[in-house]
Amino acid sequence: MLRYILHRIGYGLFVLLGVVIVVFFLFQLTRIHPERQIAGEKADQQTIENIKRELGLDLPIGKQLLLYLNDISPISWHNTLDNTSRYFLDAQKYQYLRICTIGHTATVLKKPYLSRSYVSKRDVNSILADRIPNTLVLAIAAMLFATFVGIGLGVMAAMRPQSWIDHACTAGSVLGVSLPSFFAGIVLQLIFAYLLASVTGLHMTGNLYETDAYTGERYLALQNLILPALALGIRPVAVITQLMRSSMLDVLHNDYIRTAKAKGLSNRVIVFKHALRNALNPVVTSISGWLASLLTGAFFIEAIFGYNGIGYETVNALRTFDYPVAMGAILYTAVIFVVINILVDIAYSLIDPRIRFA
Repeated sequence: MLRYILHRIGYGLFVLLGVVIVVFFLFQLTRIHPERQIAGEKADQQTIENIKRELGLDLPIGKQLLLYLNDISPISWHNTLDNTSRYFLDAQKYQYLRICTIGHTATVLKKPYLSRSYVSKRDVNSILADRIPNTLVLAIAAMLFATFVGIGLGVMAAMRPQSWIDHACTAGSVLGVSLPSFFAGIVLQLIFAYLLASVTGLHMTGNLYETDAYTGERYLALQNLILPALALGIRPVAVITQLMRSSMLDVLHNDYIRTAKAKGLSNRVIVFKHALRNALNPVVTSISGWLASLLTGAFFIEAIFGYNGIGYETVNALRTFDYPVAMGAILYTAVIFVVINILVDIAYSLIDPRIRFA
């Protein structure tokens, strides 16, 4: 098991490396000049050249990529002698632990450095650290809604095949899969936050934490999470319902289920103790994929509802050509994808004892 986990971690690192390289060169193709954006239109040429040197933009693209990889890597190498070198170990830039020094090259363990925002001048790590918890809460809330509702509807449909419940769940699943999350968000926003706002008390836009206009105190506004989570969870509900129904029907026709019925066990015991656990494997696969996908789908939902998460921050960064923030957000999202996939593989062996990894 440990060997398999280490193998998956190594594979995940190669995936992250590929993401960084592809995104880095895609942003290079846009031909936007961040040094002019930072300096302003009236800046002189010398100021622009200084900014380009500070950001490493005067180097060839290949060296810029190596510098960026050196910055974001938790283990990196730095020049300890020449403080004019771009590889100088700057204590103000990095939070590092020196491992060893050979000559004038230090090998350090450090916190990944994602540069600074071109617009706010803040450290990208601190910007994203403020936004990611909001997005994770939104994605987890949507996934919990989709999981419990989808599994419940799937079991109900499987227990009564060809009934009106089964047909209703199937029709609802087709509609849910066909409905884009951003369109569902607009419809929910229009109905429950505009037309029925006096009844529901929900708002068109809002964040997980709001600030009181009079006292200035921050408070938790969970009502602002309801509509975004519903909009984000509609499609996974539809998929999980169909997967649960199909898997449950297959399991209910197995010999050990017939044996359990012959022993006189109640339907409740048969379903929840014997059938449900074995029917969950494909559902767990779907849940893992959707949880990662919801993090990207949240980009559109956050923009619609004005929800201040990593997606909302990334959209604003792309609008203002704030590439360090956009690249940092994409890298964070890729890391979450990799971590979730590893955790799901571990969960397989816990759910189904028949699964063992070499």
